[in-house]
Amino acid sequence: MSKVAVVFHSGYGHTLRMAQAVAEGAGAELVAIDAEGNLTDAQWATLSAADAIVMGSPTYMGSVSWQFKKFADASSKPWYSQAWKDKVFAGFTNSATINGDKHSTLHYLFTLAMQHSGIWVGTGMMPSNAKAAQRNDINYLGSFAGAMAQSPSDASPAEMLQGDLETAKLFGKRVAEVTAKFKP
Repeated sequence: MSKVAVVFHSGYGHTLRMAQAVAEGAGAELVAIDAEGNLTDAQWATLSAADAIVMGSPTYMGSVSWQFKKFADASSKPWYSQAWKDKVFAGFTNSATINGDKHSTLHYLFTLAMQHSGIWVGTGMMPSNAKAAQRNDINYLGSFAGAMAQSPSDASPAEMLQGDLETAKLFGKRVAEVTAKFKP
């Protein structure tokens, strides 16, 4: 069975809920970046042992949080030795607005994965874009690059839409399935 790790930073709890949904779908281990942007040695070991790394960050000011960026910069140690080469990677994000420049965050995560010589997995989901589509439908935000969610700035994590969380769960399942195809 493939080992999947979900490494993420969550500022207010919304990205944590997404991470939990991705992990549930993938049967993955959660690796939370702390409020200072750090991981423990054990968490770094989890990433090292993983066959797939799913990265998540809220979208702040059109990109990842500074805590996630600190983690990304610290990942230069495995980058230097290409320790994560050929791992499967994927990413997800949440922001307060429908657009919120979430795609910039996903592009950042994709670029980080490519720096590590990884293999990127997108959502594999068609968007809910017909006239009958409802905001709580699967992949309503229409992302192919990675999972996206939208949480109003005054909404608690408990108020996240089930459609966005189900999208994250299905995305995690897809990452696990694709990873299994690469595992010898």
